[in-house]
Amino acid sequence: MGDDAELTAAVLAAQHGDETAFRTVYRAVHPRLLGYVRTLVGDPDAEDVTSEAWLQIARDLERFTGDADRFRGWAARIARNRALDHIRMRGRRPATGGDETELAGRAAESDTAGEAIEALATGRTLGLIARLPQDQAEAVVLRVVMGLDAKTAADTLGKRPGAVRTAAHRGLRKLAELLGDDPETAGVLDALPPQRRPRSRTVTSAGVTHARTRTQRDM
Repeated sequence: MGDDAELTAAVLAAQHGDETAFRTVYRAVHPRLLGYVRTLVGDPDAEDVTSEAWLQIARDLERFTGDADRFRGWAARIARNRALDHIRMRGRRPATGGDETELAGRAAESDTAGEAIEALATGRTLGLIARLPQDQAEAVVLRVVMGLDAKTAADTLGKRPGAVRTAAHRGLRKLAELLGDDPETAGVLDALPPQRRPRSRTVTSAGVTHARTRTQRDM
């Protein structure tokens, strides 16, 4: 996700109405958020659901407080709620999968995020995640793709951190097996960013109303 301090600063500036900063936040977070939504609703509806999530993020940004880690978790919770609303409205069960090449196409211009997402897309890893049980797929995407620590991922899913750690561990172990069975994806798991470990963090507060509600065109 790039440097956490830079993302934290960009979020704070966006709360003060800086449109350029909001675009920076969007480009840094959107590719992985889209990947997460795909694990819930599948490819055909992922773009629309993620767009709805960003509209709510922009509308509620002034009420957010926290650093980069908290922002990623907050955005993931909003996206998950929008995805579950969509599933209920359509009357169908969650679906994993989709064309993960979209992640590479939308990757931020930054270094670390772009490289990690490129590794995911090139190795077709998200396609393999679609073959995991739903709880493992969500845990892997939140921990590895979104970069959330176990506590933040657990808050997003409404579960205990230990349960998320277990699901992510089992999912990654199953992914390793799937990757080993597929010569085209051999070695890709080694390129994935490591799961985040819990760490102490300083929470910053910001409550300044931004200039106006942003639209997808602004992003």
